[in-house]
Amino acid sequence: MSGPQQRLIQVASHIGPKKGSSVIEQKNPDDIVVTCALRSALTKGGKGGFKDTAAADILTGVFKGVIDRSGIDPNLVEDISVGTVLAPGGGATEFRAAALVAGFPESTAVKGLNRQCSSGLQAIVDIANAIKSGMIDVGIGAGVESMSSQYGPGAVTEFSDLLENHEESANCKVPMGVLSEQMAKDRKISRADQDAFAASSYQKAVKAQKAGLFKEEILPLDVKWTDPKTNEEKTITVSADDGIRDGMTPESLGKIRPAFAKDGSIHAGNASQISDGAAAVLLMKRSTAERLGQKIIGKFVSASVVGVKPLLMGIGPWKAIPVALEKAGITKDDVDIYEINEAFASQCVWCVNELGLPLEKINPKGGAIAFGHPLGCTGARQISTLFTELKRTDKKIGVTSMCVGTGMGMAAVWVRE
Repeated sequence: MSGPQQRLIQVASHIGPKKGSSVIEQKNPDDIVVTCALRSALTKGGKGGFKDTAAADILTGVFKGVIDRSGIDPNLVEDISVGTVLAPGGGATEFRAAALVAGFPESTAVKGLNRQCSSGLQAIVDIANAIKSGMIDVGIGAGVESMSSQYGPGAVTEFSDLLENHEESANCKVPMGVLSEQMAKDRKISRADQDAFAASSYQKAVKAQKAGLFKEEILPLDVKWTDPKTNEEKTITVSADDGIRDGMTPESLGKIRPAFAKDGSIHAGNASQISDGAAAVLLMKRSTAERLGQKIIGKFVSASVVGVKPLLMGIGPWKAIPVALEKAGITKDDVDIYEINEAFASQCVWCVNELGLPLEKINPKGGAIAFGHPLGCTGARQISTLFTELKRTDKKIGVTSMCVGTGMGMAAVWVRE
């Protein structure tokens, strides 16, 4: 390894104590703080608890939950940004409607945005930046996806001849599974390593769920659900991630047939699950939170977004995390927990190894392989997962990150209070 890649690794290992963890833990009136972070359960696409629920309806429930849990006056929320990937029209119409149904006034603006798998995080960072610039005082960043209703071939539009005739541009259209196979071969990530990582994700998630460690971050929602056996519609309460499977081991995963190539290593057991869900984060300045009597659970410190080769999109966190750490003025060793999205075990394993991160700091309650990756939701979901685990373990600093389709990566640094 040489050149830019080597320099990035050096940055991750030797970022000087320009600020240091003790400094980013200090409290200032202009800090952008989080006073509520919650999510719905994540359910199996086409099969789970939200299979018959529109994305906007899940989002409405989460919006109501933010109002109820935080006690915020809805009239004070000036803007809501919602990350989504598959919703037609970017979800602009239904998300505005969802906010109104949830109890926000007509004065609260709403937008949908799509930066693929980092859409939820981008939505939150957009709100943080709007507050920091003085554009608004209080806002919500959120993410939602119904992969049950909107996932499929139509998610990728047709390319023009102009785009197809440019090599890197054409690579943006390569399907994720095929792309991940190519990356695994290019970066020499073995099937055994992928299956071992995936099994660990399942095992951590099973342990966490049995111990009730997700309950604080999950908002139970009542929804209509049609029983596929009887075709009877009922009202059910969705309060737990239903994709978590017990008994997963490297050996059992090793028996699953590769999904994208006969000699491949990517399969349904070591890739993220297709899921439905929503999450939201309430943000404002510290001075505003104190004036309103809002309980501060943590603060936003820094974020980064970077580009990488489209065919190597999975390496995005490896490039984005050092940039976010440098902006925060801390080293990789100052971080207590890393929530790195498990789009595929292959890319997560490679990023963790290249950055030299201890496995015990990675997704301590499991990740998307175990409980799902509703595309636009994940970047927001990670924050509720992160803050509840930092609180439970009495730790302070966390990083959320993910690779992004077409060749990008995003990361953010957070501090619990």
